[in-house]
Amino acid sequence: MTRPAATDHSEFHARYVNLVPEQELLAAMRAQEAVTRAAFLAFADRPEHAYAPGKWTVKQMLGHMTDTERVFGFRALWISRADPSPLPGFEQDDWMAHADFSPYTLPDLLAEFHTVRAGHLSWLGHLPEAAWDRRGVVGGQEVTVRALAYMLLGHERAHLELLRERYS
Repeated sequence: MTRPAATDHSEFHARYVNLVPEQELLAAMRAQEAVTRAAFLAFADRPEHAYAPGKWTVKQMLGHMTDTERVFGFRALWISRADPSPLPGFEQDDWMAHADFSPYTLPDLLAEFHTVRAGHLSWLGHLPEAAWDRRGVVGGQEVTVRALAYMLLGHERAHLELLRERYS
């Protein structure tokens, strides 16, 4: 699979795409599961830990990652089906103000993230070649299905970097 071109996504989302150097995206997504699981389970004894007042807890970060996995995946599905309707952006902080991950355990959140990712892997693994390059508009910016798929993994990796750098 070819990597997304710079014209396949917004400048803002380039940071996610750039965190995925692999050509074999789906294999990289599968391999990432163990890395993500281990990174979060390192906080099993402190899932409510936040690195500073007002910052997300470990559980909130994982909940946000799952929400974003769903949003990016839906966008990719929408565009892959050649629907010409533009899609809105989303403001993560507004979403988090109305998200309650406190009833979840950390293992529950990991299982949910894995389930959502597994659905995306199944669907992406059967996507026709022509669909990968379909373009749509999200938040006023043009994007391809290919770029959105790379953003799924890149967003995950961006948050794992934050987890290592700020939460440990």
